[in-house]
Amino acid sequence: MDRKVFLFPKETATSYITLKPEQSEPLKKFTVCLQSYTQLTREHSLFSMANSGTESDNTFLIYLKPPNYCMVYINQEEIRFRIDSEVLELKHTCASWDSDTGVVQLWINGKAYPRRVSNKGFTILAPYSIILGQEQDSYGGGFDAKQSFVGEISDVHMWDYVLTFEDINNVLSNVKNGNVVSWKSLWYESKGEVFVQPKLQCTSWGYSTRQYYPCS
Repeated sequence: MDRKVFLFPKETATSYITLKPEQSEPLKKFTVCLQSYTQLTREHSLFSMANSGTESDNTFLIYLKPPNYCMVYINQEEIRFRIDSEVLELKHTCASWDSDTGVVQLWINGKAYPRRVSNKGFTILAPYSIILGQEQDSYGGGFDAKQSFVGEISDVHMWDYVLTFEDINNVLSNVKNGNVVSWKSLWYESKGEVFVQPKLQCTSWGYSTRQYYPCS
């Protein structure tokens, strides 16, 4: 999937990508990073992880409410981050959680937001369902079109540890790949109308300045 994107062309409850992790062990810490590009002004899901069983649909969720809020859910608990106003730009999002401390960290375009704490001591049990394009209200399903993603998603990576500041910069430079989910060797299943397309532009990430150039 290198230099490619998933294109979700329209609002729907039937189009999505299921990611197949390279390992499926219980998680006590992790980091998820991805790139997105959308014109949506309504709320939508970026990354949805659910466990089987009751009340475990929001095991981990990155959920945006433009223009100023990004919610991260851990074990059903909402952590609301106030973020810089949404603009029509490529956006790089990373979120991490560490069970040892409960610390939740959000990074957008390389900028770290104030850390929060949630579910200290919790363990995310396997198996878990990972979905792009929809928000799970049940294990692998329960989708609502009004929460669906419309646009492009790429460069999805997941690690079973918390990334450092240097690691985040390496992800932004596209030189660090996930060990649970890796965009470079992605295993996935596509449902409905989702297209794999070439990535048209790449960017040098920066909080205040950004340059676009053709992906080569």
